[in-house]
Amino acid sequence: MAESQVPGRHAQLLEYAQSLTPPSGWKIEVSGDEIIMMAGPSVIHQRNLLIVREQFDAHRPADLMPSENTDLASPNVGKLRNPDLTYIPVRVVELGGNDVPAELAAIAVEIVSPSNPENDLVGKVRDYPLMHIPLYLLIDPREGVITLYSEPAQGRYHRQWNGKFGDTVPIPEPFAFSLTTNSLIRYPA
Repeated sequence: MAESQVPGRHAQLLEYAQSLTPPSGWKIEVSGDEIIMMAGPSVIHQRNLLIVREQFDAHRPADLMPSENTDLASPNVGKLRNPDLTYIPVRVVELGGNDVPAELAAIAVEIVSPSNPENDLVGKVRDYPLMHIPLYLLIDPREGVITLYSEPAQGRYHRQWNGKFGDTVPIPEPFAFSLTTNSLIRYPA
């Protein structure tokens, strides 16, 4: 297939994925030629997300709004991802529709799923910089570790901060605060 036809094919796949109605409690993502269906999160997952979200909410710029499970779309690179938490411009409401151009997201936050960790640890580490998402905060309750990716360019993140539950994560602009993680909970062994 000619390179110029790839974005059209990606756009068609995204359109098809968005027309699907997943079962209750499931969500759909697209990465390249792959449609990914995932089950809803556990209570530990949701508690960890709440701990993180409350801190981000306290430091969010007035022009950004939090959104959980919003479709971030990048048709030109064939990506439709649905982070656990993102912050997007309030003005996206004017665009209407169910998905948001991924490059408008200020951050993607993921709590690793015990049932499909590769999606967050490999797929999204690959996809989010291609989608021009400036920050990717990855929290892994299986291992009790945290990674903050930043400075996307040439299809990858060029900076990576690594820590463990209990460490303070330096969250850069536009949030500019220190995320405390001592209340995060690990999944049972």
